[in-house]
Amino acid sequence: MSFPLYSLSEEHEMLREAVRALADERIAPRAAAADESEEFPWEVYKDLVAADFHATHVPEEYGGVGADALATVIVIEEVARACASSSLIPAVNKLGTVPLLLSGSEELKAQYLAPVARGEGMFSYALSEAEAGSDAAAMKTRAVADGDHYILNGAKMWITNAGVSEFYTVMAVTEPGAGPRGISAFVVEKSDEGVSFGPKEKKLGIKASPTRQVLFDNVRIPATRMIGAPGTGFKTALATLDHTRITIAAQALGIAQGALDYAISYVKERKQFGRPIADFQGLQFMIADMAMKLEAARQLTYTAAAKSDRAMHGTPAADLTFFSSAAKCAASDAAMEITTDAVQLLGGYGYTRDFPVERMMRDAKITQIYEGTNQIQRMVMARQLLK
Repeated sequence: MSFPLYSLSEEHEMLREAVRALADERIAPRAAAADESEEFPWEVYKDLVAADFHATHVPEEYGGVGADALATVIVIEEVARACASSSLIPAVNKLGTVPLLLSGSEELKAQYLAPVARGEGMFSYALSEAEAGSDAAAMKTRAVADGDHYILNGAKMWITNAGVSEFYTVMAVTEPGAGPRGISAFVVEKSDEGVSFGPKEKKLGIKASPTRQVLFDNVRIPATRMIGAPGTGFKTALATLDHTRITIAAQALGIAQGALDYAISYVKERKQFGRPIADFQGLQFMIADMAMKLEAARQLTYTAAAKSDRAMHGTPAADLTFFSSAAKCAASDAAMEITTDAVQLLGGYGYTRDFPVERMMRDAKITQIYEGTNQIQRMVMARQLLK
């Protein structure tokens, strides 16, 4: 055969090298301080914008670089290897804008994707509510038609990068009593009158990425800001997650890779009983298992990304839902196991904030929870297999 099976293109490998170089030089040195201060890393954002790594998925016709889904995965993975909070910049920009790419009018896409591509504003995604998490269709936020406008009232919860993002994809009930078919999607701007934010959540991990409520008090927005037709918002929301669960898998891969890399370097240097602890077979087995789980999750994630890319370009992928859930679930479970083992390999040092693996362990946990808990992912996968 004249082509390499199951290997990345040269362009993808070069992209990884470029992102890793930026992450090692500019992002990793700031990661611990950002975690401690719980402040959004604006300097990292500027660096990502300067390198065009902040929203690589935006198509060229809207001023973006038009990178494929696998390239976006690699960017998120390499940024997360250095700082999980920072990796939410490209990840959430994709999450917020995929509804537009899937269902938005040309006018809406041009209006909002262009400023994201230019780095003039980030885009968050507002689906969950206090009483509508896994059961997102139970949302209470309302959008009532008023002439050629809609009036929004309600509250969204657990919104990543809320308050720092300029734009928000918001799901709201437009036809009460119609269930999921009564939900529509809208673009809301941070500057719209009546938009406010709750206090920052006090979290276990990803502390430099703010998570807050987004509150709507008689927010009046033009009807032209509806994404797709009335009543199609929930369908768009679910279709979006088929693509963006893969970015959470990528984040989990990066966190796990960072922990594994650090643990390997540590066990080769640390000496006990007169020799490096890397010589001890019990620890070698741990390292082998960590790397094996990581690589298995990576291959699943890359395959899911390839399917996502084909689907975004009009080629139906019947198994995308299964693969995106499987990738997210496998990668996040692996990340939690690998970061926990990395802490163990460092012993007492692993438990202190002087070393990065405790931060990585804290950051890994959320990947099992957001964009659908791993229990929900297993339900999704089973339904796909049994339907």
